Amino acid sequence: MVAQPETVFHPEEQGDPCCPNPTPPPWDPAEDRHCITTTLQYLQTSGWYWGSISAGEAREALLTKSEGTFLLRDSSHPQYMLALSVKTCCGPTSVRIEYSRGAFWLDSISPGCPQLQSFPDVLSLLQHYTGSGHIPQEPASGDLRRKTKPEHVRRPTKGSGVPLKLMQPLLKPEAFPTLQHLVRLTINRHTQCPERLPLPKPLRRFLQDYPFLI
Repeated sequence: MVAQPETVFHPEEQGDPCCPNPTPPPWDPAEDRHCITTTLQYLQTSGWYWGSISAGEAREALLTKSEGTFLLRDSSHPQYMLALSVKTCCGPTSVRIEYSRGAFWLDSISPGCPQLQSFPDVLSLLQHYTGSGHIPQEPASGDLRRKTKPEHVRRPTKGSGVPLKLMQPLLKPEAFPTLQHLVRLTINRHTQCPERLPLPKPLRRFLQDYPFLI
């Protein structure tokens, strides 16, 4: 199933119709700190956040893996925090992850759609696309194209894009998750309401500390 792109961050215009771009509401920088800190805590727990490795190192790690294998790492571009590296049918490639005002989304373009769907944390973003199997595609070509220079050596041919699909994360060998975390993932994958399970409160809190399937 292919998830369809949707427009975000476009609230209905209010007030004077001659002002198509109303001033956005004030944003508390503390919200940025909370959002980013929470996302990094989730990533440190995940086991597939590879930190400050380079695009070349990510490529080497993914080169022999099956299509759809991915990892998350720090972006080498100073204007971005994170980059998604994934093995495609054309080899490993990378896509930067955008962040603004409490929301994360993939750095891609699609005609008539300023940006892809946004999420409150990176785990929710990747879980969404892992669940759907494919990242939303451009209507014209069926490919995802980056609007900035890619962070890898391989370049697609002119006029073509790199179709992406996310299947399974690549665990970092020295950050392999604990047995408790693996059990938590198994429970999360088999219930939609872990808070209702007949478990002691500390165990329910442990499940809620990482409410994801990947």
